Amino acid sequence: MKLWNNSDNITIQSGSSFSFVDSNERSYLDGISNMWCNVWGHDRTEIIDSMKNQLDTLPHSSLFGLVNEPSAKLAKRLITIAKGMSKVFYTDNGSTAIEAALKIAIQYWNNKGKTQKKEFICLKNGYHGDTIGCMSVGYVDGYFSPYRSLLLKTIKVDSPTIRHEKFGQQDIEQYIDKIENILKRKSQKISGMVMESGAQIAGGVNIYPNKFQKEISDLCKKYEVLLILDEIATGFGRLGNMIEYKAQRSEPDIVCFAKALTGGYFPLAVTLTTSKIFNEFLGDYWDKRQLFHGHTFTGHPVGCTAALTNLALYEKVNLIKIIRINSLVLDRLLKRFAELNICYDIRNKGLLCGIELRKENKPIKMIDKVPIGQYIARESLKKGVYLRTLGNIITIIPPLAIRKEDLTKIVDTEYQIVEKIQQKIR
Repeated sequence: MKLWNNSDNITIQSGSSFSFVDSNERSYLDGISNMWCNVWGHDRTEIIDSMKNQLDTLPHSSLFGLVNEPSAKLAKRLITIAKGMSKVFYTDNGSTAIEAALKIAIQYWNNKGKTQKKEFICLKNGYHGDTIGCMSVGYVDGYFSPYRSLLLKTIKVDSPTIRHEKFGQQDIEQYIDKIENILKRKSQKISGMVMESGAQIAGGVNIYPNKFQKEISDLCKKYEVLLILDEIATGFGRLGNMIEYKAQRSEPDIVCFAKALTGGYFPLAVTLTTSKIFNEFLGDYWDKRQLFHGHTFTGHPVGCTAALTNLALYEKVNLIKIIRINSLVLDRLLKRFAELNICYDIRNKGLLCGIELRKENKPIKMIDKVPIGQYIARESLKKGVYLRTLGNIITIIPPLAIRKEDLTKIVDTEYQIVEKIQQKIR
């Protein structure tokens, strides 16, 4: 905080294409899609115009006892995209979507008379947001240790990640066996398994090996534990698939989306469930089976309109195909990082990339008496790229519709910075 307080913080005045423009009219290409949510850049007129029109028609209408047309249309659209899901619960950001999912899971079992099922199992290095429930199921020590006393009881399990080593099925089974042993002993107390779908981002850009998520899905069914998947950052194309859990051949009971849902133009999130989950909440008013949960801006008509226009654009331009093509471009651009001996590992899938920097197998922490993350962010800004790191891991998470020339500039900039770091620490 002291470093931040003493730095010359940049004031952004406008956005143009895939760049920010500051108060001095200097431009910065967005290398992290505005915290992983921006799809089209800052001037996609179809989304902007649809939001303006909605503001003229109905700027806001609560979903408490009412419904608005955009929220109804978006719910129908989402359940056609998300195979196996049948009901939609609206919130306004990723953390609140996860909180709703946790409450739905607990109350689902309560309504079935299994009140002892109130614990959650989750993966180490997972991240699901910054509210109490989210911190509990996605504990990252460096972020959340001051709040440990506030957190819910959870069971943390190891997960494999693709680094230098290539996982065979036998290697994956070691992790799966440990999870199954826990479920065998404790499933009668476990409400749900919570995990990011396809990859952990904030926890270190850890990409799951093939079949890992599917096998967890199968275990959850076997031991009657709900599978809650977090596609807040990994859904809608980030890993090269519109719906990541479908690509992973997993079958969640509850799944959460946010970030790219509106193209990054408006805060909106959703928690989707199956009919099996929803039906346990049905009953007479006095039965108290309903979900007592809601937010002021739930199902905001402007946000839902933005999401509808955004999803229509995905289809119109075949964005998933473009992402997959650019994923191959990113693959090619990353190859030369292997020439630098401080590049311990490069992990990428779709338009998600993590470049881990180490010297003599130890994380690089400081450069010129400055934390490495601060140094890389500062040097990137000097070169006209906005980018953040996860400590010694450079993250490249560009807008999903980014142009090849802009993607090339981002990667080339980071290569120059890593090359400079290597020269400094010889």
